[in-house]
Amino acid sequence: MSNNDVIVLNATLEQRKKQVAIDIKEDDFFEIFSFEQILKNYDLSYEELENGKVGSGDDGGIDGFFMFVNEELVDEDFNPETIKRHPKISLELIQSKQSSTFSETAMDRVISTLIDIFDLSKTSEELAMRYNALLIRKVELFKEIYMSLAGKHPQLSVKFVYASKGNTKEIHYKVLSKASNLEQLIKSKFAGSDCIVKFIGARELLDAARTEKTYTLQLKFLENYISRGEDNYIVLSKITDYYDFVTDEKGDLRRYIFESNVRDYQGEVEVNKDIKASLQEPGGLDFWYLNNGVTIIASRASIAGKTITLDDIQIVNGLQTTTTIFNFLKENKDSWKDENRGILIRIIVTQDPEARDRIIKATNNQTSIPTASLRATDRIQRDLEDYMLQHGWYYDRRKNYYKNQGKPSNRIISIPYLAQCVMSIVLKEPDNARARPSSLIKQDVDYKRVFDDKSGLQVYLTCVEIIKSVEKFLKDTVVQQEYLQFRFHVGLLLVINLLGRKDYTIPELAALKGTTIEVNEIEDAFKLLIRKAVDYQKMNGGSFDRISKSRDFVNYMLS
Repeated sequence: MSNNDVIVLNATLEQRKKQVAIDIKEDDFFEIFSFEQILKNYDLSYEELENGKVGSGDDGGIDGFFMFVNEELVDEDFNPETIKRHPKISLELIQSKQSSTFSETAMDRVISTLIDIFDLSKTSEELAMRYNALLIRKVELFKEIYMSLAGKHPQLSVKFVYASKGNTKEIHYKVLSKASNLEQLIKSKFAGSDCIVKFIGARELLDAARTEKTYTLQLKFLENYISRGEDNYIVLSKITDYYDFVTDEKGDLRRYIFESNVRDYQGEVEVNKDIKASLQEPGGLDFWYLNNGVTIIASRASIAGKTITLDDIQIVNGLQTTTTIFNFLKENKDSWKDENRGILIRIIVTQDPEARDRIIKATNNQTSIPTASLRATDRIQRDLEDYMLQHGWYYDRRKNYYKNQGKPSNRIISIPYLAQCVMSIVLKEPDNARARPSSLIKQDVDYKRVFDDKSGLQVYLTCVEIIKSVEKFLKDTVVQQEYLQFRFHVGLLLVINLLGRKDYTIPELAALKGTTIEVNEIEDAFKLLIRKAVDYQKMNGGSFDRISKSRDFVNYMLS
């Protein structure tokens, strides 16, 4: 490999760092950059990539730890009871180093670590003698989910990726031998599991970074109908052509073209079993007789012959149908080469964001879908996006909308993150914010507590500014990264100190918007938090992780 690859990669890293992460240390940015390229098909946000980072000393050679169940990212409030039989558990473990080679010593270290963390008999207390709290927390979560799903016969897949600036064509045979040993180790630990070790160097990182998401795609069709104004279409497309439409160059599903904030793939639920059964049945009724089809929104459309070209595509209804078709044809496409069964597709062309949101809500309200999953289309969410934008923040009510535009990572705010900020400061429940990152507003009652029209938009901005200032302090000055899990608690104490009382009002809180917060003020709140946490731990035991999720601790902290 030419040294040019490393030179170009370094230039790419420098340019992207200036654009999206100017305040992040170089090594940390390389880790996040590597995670993003390796996990590109999962379309993770900056917040999700950051949450998977465990490398901070005593990490056992693992810098990134990501777990997926049925290809959906798992967070700490994941509910195994919602998962049907035969789930797929995928672990993505990543080592990311800026070195110019792939080290045998690094492989030895990882193998030693995996022997420890995948020993189900080892307690967290035993692991704590060798590994940091961030890694242990991820391991605990994996063990809890794996054991809770054991009766549903999960398929475990483990991938270890070693990323560096080295040349993958010049890896020493001893390093490759270690990779083989690691694969055999995992398979021996978990019967029936799959394991693969991959090496990614400068060339592979560059290729991945250059792979752009394509929102302009062509779809072949059998028949079409043009509705009023000649800007909306109903087309009947062969299922095999639709499969090609939603499949990228690597053979993966284009997840990014789905409306991310609506809902996830539900796996082997009854409706998806019926869809799969209709695909498996040879002959018989055509597929579109039995299925409602999908709805696509695009900004522009043009037809040439029997092909329609669409710009700015989002599939806003039909995720279950599409994913089931994709999974089925990925295994059976060769046997379907002569199949002519079709799928019905509605194509709505609009550049109006409000009209787009109304279409999303209407098309999904006709199916069985939790109300909270449609929150991104609420008026208050659109108002918050506009208001935040006026103050230099990018409110990502549509997941990765601003990330895809290259906006600074530390200025992007997701709906769950904003909910955590409000829950901890307005509702004074930092324990709830910490314990339920992904399910905090799934229930209607919780959503209405957080997003209350009567509160005024200013208070939401205040909460973001407070928590972001605390996070920056903790990342810049605190050595033990496990203290980051107390950022919501520190934010609450900081507000109490700034306002001089615990029973502050929403108008008083809102008035703090734009207030310059001194480092020593955050430091005072942090020191108070640590004193309280240490005292509470001495009296009651438990790890800081459990303490941060405890309501009893919050009551003690505020006493």
